[in-house]
Amino acid sequence: MEYDPIKRRLGNVFNRTPFLRKLFYSLLDLLLLRAWHVFKELRSLKKRSFSGKIRILDAGSGFGQYSYRLSRIFAGSIIKGVDVKQEQIDDCNRFFNSAGLQERVNFEYADLTEYSEPYSYDLILSVDVMEHIEEDELVFNNFYKSLRNNGVLLISTPSDQGGSDTNDHDQDAVHGFIEEHVRDGYGIDDISQKLNHAGFSDVEVRYTYGTTGSLSWKFSMKYPILMLGKSKLFFILLPLYYLITFPFCVILNYSDVIFRHKKGTGLLVKAYKK
Repeated sequence: MEYDPIKRRLGNVFNRTPFLRKLFYSLLDLLLLRAWHVFKELRSLKKRSFSGKIRILDAGSGFGQYSYRLSRIFAGSIIKGVDVKQEQIDDCNRFFNSAGLQERVNFEYADLTEYSEPYSYDLILSVDVMEHIEEDELVFNNFYKSLRNNGVLLISTPSDQGGSDTNDHDQDAVHGFIEEHVRDGYGIDDISQKLNHAGFSDVEVRYTYGTTGSLSWKFSMKYPILMLGKSKLFFILLPLYYLITFPFCVILNYSDVIFRHKKGTGLLVKAYKK
């Protein structure tokens, strides 16, 4: 399944006014389990690791959802979002300008395999990006260079426990449900070793999307995406679908966040530069 065309259609619907864009962000925050895990960790980092204004890089900023939330969690901080899709960079700059955040949040085109700003950031956030990049070790090296001492890298990415919704019995599903992925997920040892090799210390990795989280993802994302991919008519039925499934998904998401998982289809990775 190609995910980008569907994201563009959704963006066209919610980009009509700043209010709709903010509503879109709020819906994503509630529906996407990875956002629950990321925001919980960001609030924890704010309490334990950062005081005052900091500089943040949203590496692979996409729609700007996480940049917007970062601007609210870390009030007054300076945030840069970078992405390889110029249309999304332009779109985000327009929205954040209209929202009056242009002095604190800006977006630039960048290829993460080539992009670094030595000793520039206190926090780098990368959500659902690394599974799209073949040369991941180059990116980890650039992240390390771009962080200041005592800086933190926070990554959310699929695990190798079926994180791209792969099916071992389906030999045609080389990259699982999302065709844009270049790998089906990371193992804990694999990503830890690569980050250590880049220079990071105190790498902490834990599973997300356990049993309840994986079920939530199917109802909140997989099934709607499949239906949207088959017919534009489903855009009309989408509000009714979520009216029925939304409360169920919220309960499943909450359950996934409050428990630790022995295995899961997602990883939350935290790495420090000493």
